[in-house]
Amino acid sequence: MLVQFNYSAVPSSDALEDFVRAELDKAIARFESRLTRVEVHLADMKSKRTGPDDKRCRLEARPKGRDPFLAEDTADDLYRAVSGAVGKLERMLMTRLDPHS
Repeated sequence: MLVQFNYSAVPSSDALEDFVRAELDKAIARFESRLTRVEVHLADMKSKRTGPDDKRCRLEARPKGRDPFLAEDTADDLYRAVSGAVGKLERMLMTRLDPHS
């Protein structure tokens, strides 16, 4: 499954990308054959200022032949935002792609 990263006011980071891939592998590996890609959008919404919940992770899972599923979370750091968004995406895929499990 292709994982595509997009950054907004956040420097790219190999460590963060590795973390995202590991979280996605744990949470949605069983759906991999039904997904063409996951787009990861990482943003610092307040850019130069800091504040609570100013980091955002938006995940777009693109299933074959269906409209994309969107999960988003905000937190005070990107790692927490990623974990929250991955959890939401996992629950969404479970209910929409595998509702009887």
